Order: sequence, then C-alpha cells, then structure tokens
Amino acid sequence: MTMSSAPILEPNAVTNGDSMSVINLKLDQLSQSVSALGEQVALLTQKAGEDRRRQREWDEFKQDMTPVVQDMYAVTVEQLEEIQSYVELQDVLNLLKRLARNTRRYDEMLDLVESGHDLLKDVTPLSKEMVDQAVMSLDKMEAKGYFGFARQGQYVLDQVVTSFSEEDVRQLGDNVVLILNTVKSLTQPEMMNLVNNLTQSFHEIEAHADELPTSLFGLLNEMRDPEVRRGMAVTMAMLKRVSQQSP
Repeated sequence: MTMSSAPILEPNAVTNGDSMSVINLKLDQLSQSVSALGEQVALLTQKAGEDRRRQREWDEFKQDMTPVVQDMYAVTVEQLEEIQSYVELQDVLNLLKRLARNTRRYDEMLDLVESGHDLLKDVTPLSKEMVDQAVMSLDKMEAKGYFGFARQGQYVLDQVVTSFSEEDVRQLGDNVVLILNTVKSLTQPEMMNLVNNLTQSFHEIEAHADELPTSLFGLLNEMRDPEVRRGMAVTMAMLKRVSQQSP
C-alpha cells in the first residue's frame, strides 16, 4: 500500500514573501507621505502667492496714497500756520475735553435729531395734502374775487387813514357806541324798507320831473291830496322832534 506525502515549504521561500509584503506596505506609506507633502507644498505655494499679491496691492496703495498724504500734510501745516496766532494747543485740548465731557448730550441731541427726522417723514405726506388743499382753496378764493376785494379794501383803508387825523380817530372812538346804535337802528327792516321806497319813489318822480306841476295853483291843487297832506304832517312832526332834541 503506497502512502501520499504533503508538499514541504522551504523556509527561505516564506521569508522572501513576508519581506515583499513589508516592502510594499512601506512603499504605500511612502507614497501617501509624498502625496500629503505635495498637498502641503501646494498650499504653501498658494499662500505664498496670496501673500505676494497682498504685498503688491499694499505697495500699490501706499504708492498711490503717499502723494495724497503729503499734500494733506502740507495743506494742514499751511492752515495751522494761518490760525497759529488765534489758536493754541491748550485751546484745542480744552475743546477736546469739553467734547468728551458732553458726549451724553451729543447722544441725546442725535436722538432728538433722529426723532425729528422720523416725525418729518410722517408729517411730510400730511403737509403735502394740506398744502394742496390750501392751494385749491386760495385758487377758489381768487376766482370768487376775495383777493381783489381785499386789495380794494386796502385802498379804502388808505383813504380813511390819510383823510382822518389822530384827533378825529379819538373822537370817533368816544362816539363809537352812538354810531353803532345809529347803524343798528338804520339797519332795522322797517328803516331799510323806508329807504328803499324813498329811493324808488325818487327815481320814478325824477324820471317824470317835467310833468310835475310847478305853478302856485298847481302846488295848491296838490295840497288837496290826502297823501300829500299826510306826508307833510309827518315831515313837520319829524322836524319838530329834531328841533326839540337839538342842543
């Protein structure tokens, strides 16, 4: 009976295989380290480029601003030389101290300014509407002739002022109650009707004045009319009353 035997590995073959695995592992680690180092180098290169760009921009800004700063300094020195005889350093320091002491007041003033600005923003639409309404009202008054009447009233007032002296005005003030009472009596309905009737009658008679009798016999004939006699009686009574009230 023949027995089969298993293959026997040689020690050198096993050692060589393990060495290759270790070498491959180290190569992988080295490759990863090289990749990481490349990324870091790229970041450093990018950062260096950004630093150079910022430095270049700063150099350009400094180059552009240097003449401006020099001009400002020259102007400042010139202006300070002009006011040197009026302002001293101590005055400036005192002013700065006062500004520092009143900081809260300035803050309150700014609050008031902001409140006023907000109020102005709220009131502006309303004021615009009020102005438009006022313009329309004034236009209607102008169309109705109020302003023309006021101008003529100013002319009448000028005539009154130039026609009456101060003494006349004083006497007018002493008798203003009597004048008002007289005007009140004259503006009663019966008096206004009487004046209106007298005016109309006068115009009607004036229109036919040539037809009225003017001879003695004609006048005597008119005296026979009861209305004429009644009118003359009223006139005579009024004249008598006026004569009795006269001083």
